[in-house]
Amino acid sequence: MSDIKEILLLDCTLRDGGLGLEDANKNKISDLEFSQPDVLDVAENLSKSRIDIVELGSVEITEIPRTGFAIYQNIEAISKTMPIKKSPNQLYAALYRGPDTPLEDIPKWRNDLCEAVRVIIRYSELQKSLDFCAGLSKKGYKVFVQPMLTMRYTDDEIKQLIDAANDMGAYALYIVDSYGYMMPMDIERLFLKYDVGLDKDIAIGFHAHNNMNLAFSNVLSFINRETERRLIVDSCALGMGQGAGNLQTEIIADYLNKNYGRSYDYGVILDVCEIIEKYCGEMLWGYSVTRLLPAIHKTAYKYAISLRKHYGLTYREIDEILGKIPADLVHRYTPENTKRILELCGYDAEKLMRR
Repeated sequence: MSDIKEILLLDCTLRDGGLGLEDANKNKISDLEFSQPDVLDVAENLSKSRIDIVELGSVEITEIPRTGFAIYQNIEAISKTMPIKKSPNQLYAALYRGPDTPLEDIPKWRNDLCEAVRVIIRYSELQKSLDFCAGLSKKGYKVFVQPMLTMRYTDDEIKQLIDAANDMGAYALYIVDSYGYMMPMDIERLFLKYDVGLDKDIAIGFHAHNNMNLAFSNVLSFINRETERRLIVDSCALGMGQGAGNLQTEIIADYLNKNYGRSYDYGVILDVCEIIEKYCGEMLWGYSVTRLLPAIHKTAYKYAISLRKHYGLTYREIDEILGKIPADLVHRYTPENTKRILELCGYDAEKLMRR
């Protein structure tokens, strides 16, 4: 294959994996947390593997640091976990889980801080999120604009994302398959809109989830698009992440080495897999029928997990319920909304919990 195309690999094991551990903790599925030595070892080894971009975790307003989930209180704290770069163009990234942190509390970028910042675009606060991104760009950060569940955006909203990315000089605008139900035709449609509308220096990124076991094939569809634009692919060691998890770093790194002339150190990537494997025991991520069904019905995956784990419903029952979720609740999982949906479908939630 042609080696002209520039494809960057972004590993988000610590960030997406950490949020997956946090989800499991909140839902009383697991009490596993990253140890601090493992956080530092994963970051160091990913750096040694020469992966292009290493995401170190999340930043959010929180009373106490939650480093067991790779969640930090500010950009200064997360930046203390940065290893020494092993290649000149390597980037370290931190993710803001929304536009909540006051911009005045975020310092201008300097060499001891993560150079790349990724921002989850909150659909309900679209303009506020984009203004937050623009503010970070003015402070000197390389901004990655991350519209979660990109499939829910209308054509007009996609144009708003593209225009804002151009205006702020964003580093990248992403296609994010949050619920893992995108098909190659969906990727092609969004890619064409991005590629036509974005300034040529702005990268297009893709974050795949694996609910339907399509992450790798969807990424191949993404990177094989005809373009001279820089592309970014997200992945995690062993696919660790929220819900069904993500594209596996060990799969895509080998593919890029063999087909796109990359030189990631595969042995070191396998060392990262050894570290992450100790967090696999309770099947906190990966393919399952429970995680497939919400992708089929294009709903929040946590509904299915709750219906299975907390209410003990069969796959057939979950399939039926997910198909009847009112449109205004499809993306709005909460425990309370799950009870409402059960009642709408003729179930007694309290009785189910007791059986």
